[in-house]
Amino acid sequence: MIPPIANRFVAGESPAVALERVRRVNDRDVKAIVNLLGEHYDDRETAEADAAAYRQLIDDVADAGLEACVSVKPSQLGLDLGEDVFRDLLSGIVERGAERDVFVWIDMEDHTTTDATLDAYEALAREHGGGVGVCVQANLRRTREDVERLAAVPGKVRFTKGAYDEPAEVAYTDKAVVDREYRALLAYAFERYDDGIAVASHDPEMIDHAIGLYETHGTPFEIQMLMGVREDAQYELAEEYEVWQYLPYGSRWKSYFYRRVMERKENVRFALRAVLGR
Repeated sequence: MIPPIANRFVAGESPAVALERVRRVNDRDVKAIVNLLGEHYDDRETAEADAAAYRQLIDDVADAGLEACVSVKPSQLGLDLGEDVFRDLLSGIVERGAERDVFVWIDMEDHTTTDATLDAYEALAREHGGGVGVCVQANLRRTREDVERLAAVPGKVRFTKGAYDEPAEVAYTDKAVVDREYRALLAYAFERYDDGIAVASHDPEMIDHAIGLYETHGTPFEIQMLMGVREDAQYELAEEYEVWQYLPYGSRWKSYFYRRVMERKENVRFALRAVLGR
């Protein structure tokens, strides 16, 4: 059972509880990106079990008529076992999503997974004519070239600043530089992309920047934020723009929760208040 201190950031352990959270945010005009927590599996059986869970989750979302999609991690689908395992399991999920009209996002992990992730995304997006999206990270030095490559692919791209502690030879480590890159990537995408842009940021300045680009270019876009982070802003933005909440669930919640707590000062304060009962 997930303790109250963690359920701000994690929807629950079961898909039923997660889908109930989806219904609640849908009632407030926010859509949901549902993620079954798990990563870096070293046995195919576990990866296949999560892939089956995602296919069932897609069916559940479609049957319930919810405004939701799913998001998967490459290492959760066996990338550590081999690119062929990852491609096989991901393909089954994307095919089910295409059958049920449920969008599938592919999360991005550390820089060692980037090539395999982008190659799989491009192949599946072209095969299905869309219905799938991928994440790029502004802190990686390679991302400008990747974003140019992806402009011709019929899918969506999620723009993040990057959450992994990458080495300086492959990534920008100065926050101001990452912010500069994020702005530049969004500017390029709003000018060149046709199939949709996801602005995954809690930074009000970056969201305002994206809104300004939208008003200039009219390119379809959505705002994505995490469950438990700036939720009042999510509901406020949803009154005018398309907003999606990244909503994780599952028994493997501890490492995800601790990352969320440690990455923002206000999250640490929230956790301390919960522990102290204040």
